[in-house]
Amino acid sequence: MKSNLVMTVLGPDRPGLVQSLSSVVADHGGNWLESRMARMAGQFAGILRVECPETEAEGLVAALKTLEKDGLSIQFAREQAAEAPTRQTVSIDVVGNDRPGIVRQLAAAISGAGGNVEELVTGLESAAMSGHPIFRASGTVALPEGAAVEAIVTAIEKLSPDLSVEVK
Repeated sequence: MKSNLVMTVLGPDRPGLVQSLSSVVADHGGNWLESRMARMAGQFAGILRVECPETEAEGLVAALKTLEKDGLSIQFAREQAAEAPTRQTVSIDVVGNDRPGIVRQLAAAISGAGGNVEELVTGLESAAMSGHPIFRASGTVALPEGAAVEAIVTAIEKLSPDLSVEVK
């Protein structure tokens, strides 16, 4: 039987950090299934999902915890395999002027239209002509089967006339 662990890792970035994590996973018969990792303000931030034999799960967690001596903070959760409801997913790309609270507004618009944020990457870009900060968000939104994709677009566009929304 297999055990799936979802974990977050946060700590000072350094060369070899991912190699250390992946070596511990492999040493316990684990398989690194998926991850998202980034360097932000000198910190490593990652979320990952690994699978290992059930008999190795506790040993894997204990071995990963030993990396905390290097300044890492690691949180674990066992993956709960539940029957997923039927849904459709869409990719979104939102661009507009940056302002405080824009992510909160975007998340509220998506949720209010019945969507669930599955993945979201946000950042700032420099406007081509003026150089002022432009907000960009790209990600995946899940909608209940049969829900109107246009509801997401309408909800986001109602936030501000400067927002451009593309859904695929």
